[in-house]
Amino acid sequence: MTPPEMLAPNRTRAARIANDLRLSILNGTFKPGARLPSESALTQQYSVSRTVVREAFAELRSEALVETRKGAGAFACDPAQSTQRPFSDLDVARLSSVIELFELRAAFEIRAAALAAQRRSGTEIDAMMRHNDQLATALAQGQSTREADFSFHLAIATASQNRRFPEFLILIRPGLTPRAELVTGTGPHRPYRPNPNIVSEHALILDAIIANDPDAAEVAMKAHLDGSLDRYRAIMRAL
Repeated sequence: MTPPEMLAPNRTRAARIANDLRLSILNGTFKPGARLPSESALTQQYSVSRTVVREAFAELRSEALVETRKGAGAFACDPAQSTQRPFSDLDVARLSSVIELFELRAAFEIRAAALAAQRRSGTEIDAMMRHNDQLATALAQGQSTREADFSFHLAIATASQNRRFPEFLILIRPGLTPRAELVTGTGPHRPYRPNPNIVSEHALILDAIIANDPDAAEVAMKAHLDGSLDRYRAIMRAL
């Protein structure tokens, strides 16, 4: 069978550039309004023609992630303002949205953990350990654990060696970790309290990944996500 790269090499290269830039915009590397690398810089970086680069920019313009200005270059747009962006209607302060996202996460993060156990590098293991240590410190000091928690899960997704996992995680990032308070229907706001077992649950996932045990990694990730989901469902049932 002829590889896709042989059938449409320019499209494949344009898609790669678009994917890399999209990820950088979604994860905040390029803030809204920031100037993206020039056509000339991208042609050199990816060893492609200007036509390929322009095709990549066109794809991002169609998603409202990039704005091109004649004579000035291409600039990152605010992903939150893109009407075409999936999950743009999420209300991350609502309990129902949190539950929806946890159910969705289980569909891909459990698999990502198994792949990470098979494919992770030493550097990626170090990153997971570092982020869980940061989370433990934040929890002990009564500080927000949101960033460290997200970074830990992103490190696992990255270690899967399937770039779609971290891309998707970044896409739904606004709803992954709740804000300080959750709105529960018509009732009062409920304060968000971090999972007190989060560090040890992460450690079990990490141990399985280090041991190169995909089955154990899946079990540990499932238990971690299911536990969080059960806590939010209990709040919902108590209304």
